[in-house]
Amino acid sequence: MIISEKIFALLAQRGMSQKEFSERTGISQSTISDWKRKQTNPSADKILKICKVLQVSPYELLSEERDSYSGFSADHDIVLSRDETLLLENYRNFSSRQKERLMGYLEALREI
Repeated sequence: MIISEKIFALLAQRGMSQKEFSERTGISQSTISDWKRKQTNPSADKILKICKVLQVSPYELLSEERDSYSGFSADHDIVLSRDETLLLENYRNFSSRQKERLMGYLEALREI
């Protein structure tokens, strides 16, 4: 899978539009569209911005490895399992009410 394909797969996983991605990275929408249309990869100077917005490590974006997923922060990489990644992605898409309910469920589970 080429890098641009990974980027679009990550955008889909995160429910992020190309427009939002463009705004958050500062990369023009036409450049992002070119990656998809022409199946080209972003230039090296854009990789760190892309990783930060998509919350992946450069290693995850650039490598062929698919067994684990990484959350990316400016300070360090945190390796997450597939289940942990799914939980975080779902949590981020929840409404405030759903997040409150989930936190209540977690508290109840801790008490069991």
